[in-house]
Amino acid sequence: MTVDTHTNVPDKFQGFGSDKKENWNKPKLVSYDRKQIKPYDVVLENEACGLCYSDIHTLQANWSPYNRDDLVVGHEIIGKVIAVGDKVTEFKVGDRAGIGAASSSCRDCGRCQGDNEQYCKTQVSTYNNIDSRADNYVTQGGYSSHSIADEKFVFAIPEGLSSTEAAPLMCAGITVFSPLYRNLGADAKGKTVGIIGIGGLGHLALQLAKALGAKVVAFSRTSSKKEQALKLGADEFVATSEDKNWTDRYDDAFDFILNCASGVDGLNLPDYLGVLKVDKKFISVGLPPVKEKFEVSPFTFLKHGASFGSSLLGSKVEVNEMLRLASKHNIKPWIEEIPISEENCARALNRCYEGDVRYRFVFTDFDKAFAK
Repeated sequence: MTVDTHTNVPDKFQGFGSDKKENWNKPKLVSYDRKQIKPYDVVLENEACGLCYSDIHTLQANWSPYNRDDLVVGHEIIGKVIAVGDKVTEFKVGDRAGIGAASSSCRDCGRCQGDNEQYCKTQVSTYNNIDSRADNYVTQGGYSSHSIADEKFVFAIPEGLSSTEAAPLMCAGITVFSPLYRNLGADAKGKTVGIIGIGGLGHLALQLAKALGAKVVAFSRTSSKKEQALKLGADEFVATSEDKNWTDRYDDAFDFILNCASGVDGLNLPDYLGVLKVDKKFISVGLPPVKEKFEVSPFTFLKHGASFGSSLLGSKVEVNEMLRLASKHNIKPWIEEIPISEENCARALNRCYEGDVRYRFVFTDFDKAFAK
């Protein structure tokens, strides 16, 4: 049994939590017992947290039920290290660091040992997940005063990135970077990538794919976001509902296609699989409600040797490479900063749900919201 000796860490944390799905957009200030600090854990005093649509899916119980009645979400967390476990080697008190959508794993399996720790079968999500390695504590997210995570899931933030700019990279950024990096490599010159959906995920995917050196084609249903996509780094733009012949022009053109759209209704998967080069992949990272399904015939795959799949977050190696690339190429999410409070959490959740954001909300002013 681990005994906490970190007297500078409060026993209770504060956050903005919801008690049930009917109140998903009415979070209240709550106080709750913190998780026990384990030997590999890093404790942050939070200073910024992005709003991810996964927060809304979780609060609305679209993916799973609530595991506690004071659920605090948020997994794009940046803060200052205020304590570390006895076995932590990468961080010290005073460092600036980030936490994404996962907070711990077993550390011992082949996936953890092979830079695939995000796929560990006992990986623990940053919120609403039962951590069997911490007395079955139900994890709480970053709309809060403090956060705790295993150092394997804590990331050093380069000086060239502000905390508010770095926050969305902890989830949105790495969610798109990992499949881009794994399928295009560190040098994507001469390769063509398609990015579907110009939103919270897609606007970062455009920038990161361009930084890797690829030719980037942006896909959206209409032309409304064309100028924004080109500004973000797209070389070409396709409005699929307006250009009925786009598949002819892009026949056998793509080395990789990344779907960043949050919904799949109306997305014609066979069209995209049909423009891949032989033995290439279509990866989907936008997560819709569980009731939505892709529809495709096995014959579509057969004709192109194509593969279809998904990707989960990214490894620490990939996060560090993404942060290096973002700092080097001045890659920044388009954000709107919002001082965190009950009222502002509600307002931001509602606006995000209605699509009224370009392209990421980031909560700030944590020092004013939570009692010391």
